[in-house]
Amino acid sequence: MAIRILIVLAGMGMAAITAYAQDSVFTGLVKDRKTGRVLPASVSFTGTANHMAADSNGVFVMTGAAGKHTIRISHTGYFDLTREIRLPGTADFLLSPTETELEQVVVTAVATATRIKRTPVSIAIVSQKEMNRNTSSNVIDAVLKTVPGISAITTGPNISKPLIRGLGYTRVLTLYDGLRQEGQQWGDEHGVEIDQYGVAKAEIVKGPASLMYGSDAIAGVVNLIPGLPAINDAKLHGDALIEYQSNNGLIGGTASLQYKRNGFMWSGRFSDKQAGNYRNAVDGRVYNTGFTERNFSALAGLEKPKSKNYIQFNLYNNLQEIPDGSRDSLTRLFTYQVQEPATDDIRSRPLVPASRLFTYSISSLHQHIQHTRLYHKSSWQVGNSELSTLIGFQQNRRREYNHPTATYQPGLDIQLNTYNYELKYAFPEWSGFRLTYGVNGMYQDNRNLDATDFPIPDYNLFDIGSYLVAKKDFKKWVITGGIRIDSRDIRWADFYTRNSGTGFIQQVRFPDTLNATHNFPSYRKNFSGASGSLGFVYNASGALTIKANIARGYRCPSIPEIGSDGLDPGARIYYIGNRNFSPEFNWQADLGLFLNYPDADINLELFNNAISNYIFLQKLFAPNGQPLEMVPGNFTYQYLQGSARIYGAEAGWIIHPRVWKWFHLQQNMAMINGINTDKSSLKLLGDDAKYLPLIPAFRTASRLRITLIDQQPRIEDCFLQTELETYATQNRFYAVDNTETATPGYALVNIGAGISFRNKKGNPFCSLSITANNLFDVAYQSHQNRLKYFEYYQQSPNNRSGIYNIGRNIAAKLIVNW
Repeated sequence: MAIRILIVLAGMGMAAITAYAQDSVFTGLVKDRKTGRVLPASVSFTGTANHMAADSNGVFVMTGAAGKHTIRISHTGYFDLTREIRLPGTADFLLSPTETELEQVVVTAVATATRIKRTPVSIAIVSQKEMNRNTSSNVIDAVLKTVPGISAITTGPNISKPLIRGLGYTRVLTLYDGLRQEGQQWGDEHGVEIDQYGVAKAEIVKGPASLMYGSDAIAGVVNLIPGLPAINDAKLHGDALIEYQSNNGLIGGTASLQYKRNGFMWSGRFSDKQAGNYRNAVDGRVYNTGFTERNFSALAGLEKPKSKNYIQFNLYNNLQEIPDGSRDSLTRLFTYQVQEPATDDIRSRPLVPASRLFTYSISSLHQHIQHTRLYHKSSWQVGNSELSTLIGFQQNRRREYNHPTATYQPGLDIQLNTYNYELKYAFPEWSGFRLTYGVNGMYQDNRNLDATDFPIPDYNLFDIGSYLVAKKDFKKWVITGGIRIDSRDIRWADFYTRNSGTGFIQQVRFPDTLNATHNFPSYRKNFSGASGSLGFVYNASGALTIKANIARGYRCPSIPEIGSDGLDPGARIYYIGNRNFSPEFNWQADLGLFLNYPDADINLELFNNAISNYIFLQKLFAPNGQPLEMVPGNFTYQYLQGSARIYGAEAGWIIHPRVWKWFHLQQNMAMINGINTDKSSLKLLGDDAKYLPLIPAFRTASRLRITLIDQQPRIEDCFLQTELETYATQNRFYAVDNTETATPGYALVNIGAGISFRNKKGNPFCSLSITANNLFDVAYQSHQNRLKYFEYYQQSPNNRSGIYNIGRNIAAKLIVNW
């Protein structure tokens, strides 16, 4: 019903736009003030919703009423330029470069596109250029490496889940082009189903963003934004990338084609990655960590001065091996499972042959993840206001094959269908005051298919929320506030299983429930909550910016947290939920100080986050002190609820002297502390429950980049860089029943070099880079590395427990544009 209403409203908006007429045209050209290079900048008329992007030749055409207007030109890495113009007319605009991130334009967690400098929310931007300079195996690692306060929960090189200031899983909302990314993101080994080669920019919100997005954004948002065709010359353009990584033999490549003429555009991209088992100095080759990932995307759209419409299709397909960490107790060589759990003996498993330790072939024990995404985005100008819509469909199917005697039979087989909708209306700006109203939400249905393990039930979910955001611009001040109301209905029917006669369990449905197990009794509940925020920005001078924000976030418990009672075979965990959980709420206060000088930038951000009804996992142990195994060979975890507080600080500086244009020194650090404030659990469990799970250790990152050749007409970049990442010992961990253990500190050195060229028109032509991560092959375990706990024995002959992170990795990457 909500989608139908949205379509009707969108149609009404289209009709209104058709009736609205323009009468004058302004043509402009945007260039770099120093080099004369053309810039595809963002262009807008202040006080209106009239905005667009210049093409790759720096040319833009704006339409509006005849007379005087104030135009604003913005581009990443440059100061904004505001000038009074007259329509009709034509003019050139020269932008001055800046090193500060505060001048960059963002669209995430704000009602309308705005500069970071003008929003009180803590937001970071990672450009495609920055992602291409780094070496990574998945989109999350590519994005999060350079942002302080952000880390990842990992299960090998290709599975990373974002963690923002100590909170992860369904507390971090991942978006693709503003569309909620909905898969089975609750699982430890469930990564993000997005092609890293297709992401042009990432915007990361640190702190509650429930105001704009509703539940699941209580910790923040990672918005992965794909690129759109920009060169409006009726010619075929494209790019190609190929890379190789030495550690696991990763071979990756992508190619795209795009076309744009008179606002009509289309593009297509195909990507492929495959890798074998990774290695480190302690474990050698880590068995069953290889993967093969393929992606396809297609886009078609139409951009006009007063409207934008495009539709995009994505297909993600990943064959991902599932490590379990089983070894020989003496030699510590990896072994593999050949029997079903009922007859399997971990101590008698055969050793993995050397021929299987490095191969691109996917083993019989693996995951098969497919994610299909189809969505339509549009925006229309109606006078000086703007109406935008988003309608999307996603299907996520996850199969985990864990039966060595029946390799065709998936243990887990879940299909999730999600229908997303959003309607947003930006009222006309009046005396610096802007009001935006929006409605968004989703409908989901989840089904267990041909499976033998059932960690969660079949369910249906309907979610809707509406918000109102107000923003007032003064000369030096910006004040932003808003409120949102959410409602989510969750239901499922009685769920039964029975032995199929083949030795496996299968789902059965009423009335065929004789001798069946009643796994999940029926359930229906409505969750609701209010969220909001209030913040300000004060530009005290040209150099000093002060930000402050207080926000209340809301998160509905996830399906596993309230309904799980079964084995997730890929995670080797039997989950137990609680049907009586209440929603989480948090209050977070943020304060930021930013100093921006011609030769240096300095920033300091403080935050304090108090969470009520905090939900977390605890490992269960049997009376004999051994881990409780509801299913042999697998751990058992139970969801619990209490209260918590997370606080910390992030600081950094960038030194870029004007007299040394070749010199760039960057330093950042992040300190996060998470404590349990639930008095009842502290009284029952003592000091072992003092700290929260998955809190990152204190981290510093230093980078020195030397530009060998300054910007020239045909050379865009030529650099050498070195990085030092240090992680302190993490002694603050959730120690109840050995759920977590201390993690020693470590330091990693990375180096890199690259060169980029432009064509005759000044556009990017090709680039080549070579990097070496973990140059000295340090053996380490990240505190958020799940493989750290993949250990079957209480004692080890080499005093090393669990699996270590990836060792030295040398990578080469070539990118060509045409």
